[in-house]
Amino acid sequence: MNDKPIVITMGDPSGVGAEVTVKAMASLSDAERARYAVIGDFDTLERARDVCGLTLALHAHGEAAPAGSLAVVHVPVADLPGRFGVLSPACGEASFRYVDKAVKMIQAGEAVGMVTAPINKEALNAAGHHYDGHTGMLAHLTGCKSSWMLLASETLNVIHVSTHVSLKDAIGRATPERVLETIRTGYNHFRRMGVEAPRIAVAGINPHCGENGLFGREDDEQIVPGVKQAQAEGIDVSGPIPADTVYHRANQGAFDLVVAQYHDQGHIPIKLIAFDTAVNVSLGLPIDRSSVDHGTAFDIAGTGKANHTNMLSALSYAGKLAAGRG
Repeated sequence: MNDKPIVITMGDPSGVGAEVTVKAMASLSDAERARYAVIGDFDTLERARDVCGLTLALHAHGEAAPAGSLAVVHVPVADLPGRFGVLSPACGEASFRYVDKAVKMIQAGEAVGMVTAPINKEALNAAGHHYDGHTGMLAHLTGCKSSWMLLASETLNVIHVSTHVSLKDAIGRATPERVLETIRTGYNHFRRMGVEAPRIAVAGINPHCGENGLFGREDDEQIVPGVKQAQAEGIDVSGPIPADTVYHRANQGAFDLVVAQYHDQGHIPIKLIAFDTAVNVSLGLPIDRSSVDHGTAFDIAGTGKANHTNMLSALSYAGKLAAGRG
């Protein structure tokens, strides 16, 4: 086992990130907890621990600590509101700095991967960090031109050609080149995860994949060329397949991975069948990142009600990524 930790970014200090983090950490054994370090705000984590009724001890990462204590990499940020459920530019700034710190630790060999708690995109942009979310931010911080979002669950896995753009823009982004790169990225990831010959299905854009041009030519002109090139490279990929059937088939075991053409086409089926357990994974980066697949939930933040099941799933996936690195 690598002695370097997997780091967890706390997310927006006003959201439920701190709560689901301390709940997840408290549910682990002392030995399991020692594999992690949380990057965030010490005071916020203590308040989250208290509202959740936990007795989990915290200590500064790198310093001697009692057995079972949770390591914290404290990143100071001015003007945090000091309470939950508040939309704040300072919290957006904090969200960015936590992720930036995690990337730098991984790049320096001080950590082996990262798990992210939720951020608030409005707060992030209000702080001057204009990203569509974690995936775009991480691509910028690591110098990558492209990255992909994978949503992973026990029975259904979906990788997206595009995510946080309008539907109109998403159709334009589904070029043969991007479709091909998405297929390749998903294929390589599943090979890394131990699937020798991943079976991949590509969802169509239009109803019935355009019905031979009756409902549009985008599938024939933008999707088919990318699929054919991937097939020529020896990848077991089928499509385009109508989106109203492909997810059911994949969920029943016909495919290991579905390529979704845009955000909601992939998110809706995953959240329907695995709302509390699906994991968000960033692919195409030089670092490993998995995440919870829910938001900051300002409406319940600070109440201790937030469910940490999704965080545990993200931690489990991060462990698999760390074990498979290299």
